[in-house]
Amino acid sequence: MDSGSVAGRYVWLLLLGLAVGWFEASVVVYLRALYYPDGFRFPVKLVWDPVLRVEVLREAASLLLLAAAARLAGRTFLERFAAFMVLFGVWDLLYYVFLNLTLGWPASLTDLDILFLIPVPWVGPVWAPCLVSLALVSVGTYLYWTAEQPRRYRLTDWAVGVAAALFVIGSFVAQWRAVIEERVPQDFPVAVFAMGWLLAVGWFLRAERRRLAA
Repeated sequence: MDSGSVAGRYVWLLLLGLAVGWFEASVVVYLRALYYPDGFRFPVKLVWDPVLRVEVLREAASLLLLAAAARLAGRTFLERFAAFMVLFGVWDLLYYVFLNLTLGWPASLTDLDILFLIPVPWVGPVWAPCLVSLALVSVGTYLYWTAEQPRRYRLTDWAVGVAAALFVIGSFVAQWRAVIEERVPQDFPVAVFAMGWLLAVGWFLRAERRRLAA
Protein backbone atom coordinates (compact mmCIF):
# COMPACT_ATOMS: atom_id res chain seq x y z
CA MET A 1 0.00 0.00 0.00
CA ASP A 2 1.38 3.39 -1.00
CA SER A 3 2.03 5.33 2.24
CA GLY A 4 1.46 8.55 0.32
CA SER A 5 -2.07 7.59 -0.73
CA VAL A 6 -5.14 8.43 1.34
CA ALA A 7 -5.46 4.77 2.32
CA GLY A 8 -1.80 4.53 3.28
CA ARG A 9 -1.86 7.70 5.35
CA TYR A 10 -5.11 6.63 7.02
CA VAL A 11 -3.59 3.29 8.08
CA TRP A 12 -0.66 5.14 9.63
CA LEU A 13 -3.10 7.38 11.50
CA LEU A 14 -4.78 4.31 12.96
CA LEU A 15 -1.43 2.81 13.95
CA LEU A 16 -0.33 6.04 15.62
CA GLY A 17 -3.64 6.28 17.47
CA LEU A 18 -3.12 2.71 18.67
CA ALA A 19 0.43 3.46 19.86
CA VAL A 20 -0.55 6.63 21.72
CA GLY A 21 -3.50 4.80 23.29
CA TRP A 22 -1.08 2.18 24.61
CA PHE A 23 1.32 4.83 25.93
CA GLU A 24 -1.56 6.59 27.69
CA ALA A 25 -2.84 3.37 29.24
CA SER A 26 0.69 2.42 30.33
CA VAL A 27 1.16 5.72 32.17
CA VAL A 28 -2.18 5.28 33.94
CA VAL A 29 -1.20 1.74 34.99
CA TYR A 30 1.94 3.18 36.61
CA LEU A 31 0.07 6.05 38.28
CA ARG A 32 -2.60 3.77 39.71
CA ALA A 33 0.05 1.40 41.06
CA LEU A 34 1.69 4.41 42.72
CA TYR A 35 -1.38 6.27 44.04
CA TYR A 36 -4.18 3.67 44.10
CA PRO A 37 -2.61 0.29 44.96
CA ASP A 38 -5.95 -0.92 46.35
CA GLY A 39 -7.86 0.01 43.20
CA PHE A 40 -9.03 3.23 41.57
CA ARG A 41 -12.24 4.68 42.97
CA PHE A 42 -13.83 7.98 43.94
CA PRO A 43 -13.17 10.10 45.90
CA VAL A 44 -9.73 10.44 44.36
CA LYS A 45 -6.69 12.05 45.95
CA LEU A 46 -4.97 14.48 43.61
CA VAL A 47 -1.70 15.25 45.35
CA TRP A 48 -0.07 18.05 43.38
CA ASP A 49 3.46 16.78 43.73
CA PRO A 50 6.06 16.83 40.92
CA VAL A 51 4.72 13.55 39.49
CA LEU A 52 1.28 14.97 38.83
CA ARG A 53 2.70 18.23 37.51
CA VAL A 54 4.63 16.12 35.03
CA GLU A 55 1.39 14.30 34.18
CA VAL A 56 -0.34 17.56 33.31
CA LEU A 57 2.52 18.46 30.97
CA ARG A 58 2.43 14.96 29.51
CA GLU A 59 -1.24 15.43 28.63
CA ALA A 60 -0.39 18.68 26.85
CA ALA A 61 2.49 16.93 25.06
CA SER A 62 0.13 14.16 23.90
CA LEU A 63 -2.18 16.72 22.30
CA LEU A 64 0.80 18.41 20.65
CA LEU A 65 1.96 15.04 19.30
CA LEU A 66 -1.46 14.37 17.76
CA ALA A 67 -1.64 17.88 16.31
CA ALA A 68 1.84 17.53 14.76
CA ALA A 69 0.97 14.14 13.26
CA ALA A 70 -2.30 15.50 11.87
CA ARG A 71 -0.42 18.43 10.34
CA LEU A 72 1.85 16.02 8.50
CA ALA A 73 -0.99 13.70 7.46
CA GLY A 74 -2.96 16.29 5.51
CA ARG A 75 -2.50 18.72 2.67
CA THR A 76 -5.36 21.10 3.51
CA PHE A 77 -6.79 22.47 6.75
CA LEU A 78 -9.86 20.24 6.53
CA GLU A 79 -7.80 17.11 5.87
CA ARG A 80 -5.55 17.91 8.83
CA PHE A 81 -8.52 18.65 11.06
CA ALA A 82 -10.08 15.33 10.04
CA ALA A 83 -6.80 13.53 10.75
CA PHE A 84 -6.70 15.03 14.24
CA MET A 85 -10.26 13.85 14.90
CA VAL A 86 -9.38 10.31 13.83
CA LEU A 87 -6.21 10.28 15.93
CA PHE A 88 -7.91 11.64 19.04
CA GLY A 89 -10.85 9.26 18.75
CA VAL A 90 -8.77 6.14 18.15
CA TRP A 91 -6.40 7.10 20.97
CA ASP A 92 -9.22 7.52 23.46
CA LEU A 93 -11.14 4.39 22.52
CA LEU A 94 -8.08 2.14 22.56
CA TYR A 95 -6.94 3.70 25.83
CA TYR A 96 -9.98 2.20 27.55
CA VAL A 97 -9.57 -1.09 25.70
CA PHE A 98 -5.97 -1.38 26.88
CA LEU A 99 -6.85 -0.39 30.45
CA ASN A 100 -9.48 -3.10 30.54
CA LEU A 101 -7.03 -5.67 29.20
CA THR A 102 -4.29 -4.75 31.70
CA LEU A 103 -6.26 -3.77 34.82
CA GLY A 104 -9.73 -5.15 34.25
CA TRP A 105 -10.98 -1.57 34.46
CA PRO A 106 -13.40 -0.14 33.57
CA ALA A 107 -15.65 -2.97 34.63
CA SER A 108 -18.60 -1.07 33.19
CA LEU A 109 -19.17 1.84 30.83
CA THR A 110 -20.88 3.62 33.73
CA ASP A 111 -17.67 3.73 35.80
CA LEU A 112 -16.53 7.27 36.57
CA ASP A 113 -13.13 8.38 35.35
CA ILE A 114 -10.83 11.39 35.47
CA LEU A 115 -10.77 12.27 31.78
CA PHE A 116 -8.36 15.19 31.67
CA LEU A 117 -6.57 17.60 33.98
CA ILE A 118 -6.28 20.76 31.84
CA PRO A 119 -7.18 23.38 32.99
CA VAL A 120 -9.22 21.65 35.72
CA PRO A 121 -10.11 17.98 36.25
CA TRP A 122 -12.66 16.58 33.82
CA VAL A 123 -14.84 13.78 35.16
CA GLY A 124 -17.56 11.62 33.69
CA PRO A 125 -18.73 8.07 33.05
CA VAL A 126 -16.65 6.11 30.56
CA TRP A 127 -19.50 5.91 28.05
CA ALA A 128 -19.44 9.70 27.53
CA PRO A 129 -15.88 10.11 26.17
CA CYS A 130 -16.39 6.89 24.20
CA LEU A 131 -19.42 8.41 22.47
CA VAL A 132 -17.41 11.54 21.69
CA SER A 133 -14.57 9.43 20.31
CA LEU A 134 -16.88 7.31 18.16
CA ALA A 135 -18.29 10.50 16.64
CA LEU A 136 -14.78 11.89 16.07
CA VAL A 137 -13.58 8.73 14.35
CA SER A 138 -16.72 8.49 12.20
CA VAL A 139 -16.82 12.13 11.10
CA GLY A 140 -13.04 12.38 10.83
CA THR A 141 -12.82 9.27 8.67
CA TYR A 142 -15.57 10.52 6.35
CA LEU A 143 -13.94 13.93 5.97
CA TYR A 144 -10.46 12.49 5.51
CA TRP A 145 -11.55 10.17 2.71
CA THR A 146 -13.59 12.87 0.98
CA ALA A 147 -11.32 15.85 1.63
CA GLU A 148 -10.88 16.51 -2.10
CA GLN A 149 -14.59 17.25 -2.49
CA PRO A 150 -15.39 20.99 -2.49
CA ARG A 151 -16.68 22.27 0.84
CA ARG A 152 -17.33 25.74 2.14
CA TYR A 153 -18.54 25.63 5.70
CA ARG A 154 -20.19 28.82 6.87
CA LEU A 155 -19.21 30.82 9.92
CA THR A 156 -22.47 29.62 11.46
CA ASP A 157 -21.39 26.00 11.02
CA TRP A 158 -18.14 26.59 12.90
CA ALA A 159 -19.91 28.63 15.60
CA VAL A 160 -22.42 25.86 16.21
CA GLY A 161 -19.61 23.31 16.34
CA VAL A 162 -17.74 25.35 18.94
CA ALA A 163 -20.92 25.85 20.98
CA ALA A 164 -21.63 22.11 20.87
CA ALA A 165 -18.08 21.35 22.02
CA LEU A 166 -18.48 23.79 24.91
CA PHE A 167 -21.65 22.01 26.03
CA VAL A 168 -19.82 18.67 26.04
CA ILE A 169 -16.77 20.08 27.83
CA GLY A 170 -19.07 21.85 30.30
CA SER A 171 -20.66 18.55 31.21
CA PHE A 172 -17.22 17.07 31.89
CA VAL A 173 -15.95 19.93 34.06
CA ALA A 174 -19.22 20.44 35.95
CA GLN A 175 -17.96 18.38 38.90
CA TRP A 176 -14.35 19.51 38.94
CA ARG A 177 -14.61 20.93 42.45
CA ALA A 178 -15.76 17.56 43.77
CA VAL A 179 -12.52 16.05 42.47
CA ILE A 180 -10.34 18.78 43.98
CA GLU A 181 -12.22 18.60 47.29
CA GLU A 182 -11.94 14.79 47.34
CA ARG A 183 -15.68 14.19 47.15
CA VAL A 184 -17.61 11.71 45.08
CA PRO A 185 -19.02 13.58 42.05
CA GLN A 186 -22.79 13.83 41.92
CA ASP A 187 -24.96 13.01 38.93
CA PHE A 188 -23.29 13.55 35.57
CA PRO A 189 -25.22 16.24 33.61
CA VAL A 190 -26.41 13.87 30.89
CA ALA A 191 -28.80 16.44 29.40
CA VAL A 192 -26.01 18.98 28.87
CA PHE A 193 -23.75 16.34 27.34
CA ALA A 194 -26.52 15.02 25.08
CA MET A 195 -27.38 18.53 23.93
CA GLY A 196 -23.80 19.17 22.85
CA TRP A 197 -23.23 15.76 21.27
CA LEU A 198 -26.50 15.73 19.33
CA LEU A 199 -26.05 19.34 18.25
CA ALA A 200 -22.57 18.63 16.89
CA VAL A 201 -23.52 15.45 15.04
CA GLY A 202 -26.87 16.79 13.84
CA TRP A 203 -25.46 20.07 12.55
CA PHE A 204 -22.63 18.30 10.74
CA LEU A 205 -25.14 16.04 8.98
CA ARG A 206 -27.23 19.09 8.12
CA ALA A 207 -24.21 20.90 6.65
CA GLU A 208 -23.23 17.88 4.57
CA ARG A 209 -26.78 17.38 3.33
CA ARG A 210 -26.86 21.06 2.31
CA ARG A 211 -23.58 20.66 0.44
CA LEU A 212 -24.69 17.53 -1.40
CA ALA A 213 -27.98 19.16 -2.39
CA ALA A 214 -26.25 22.23 -3.83
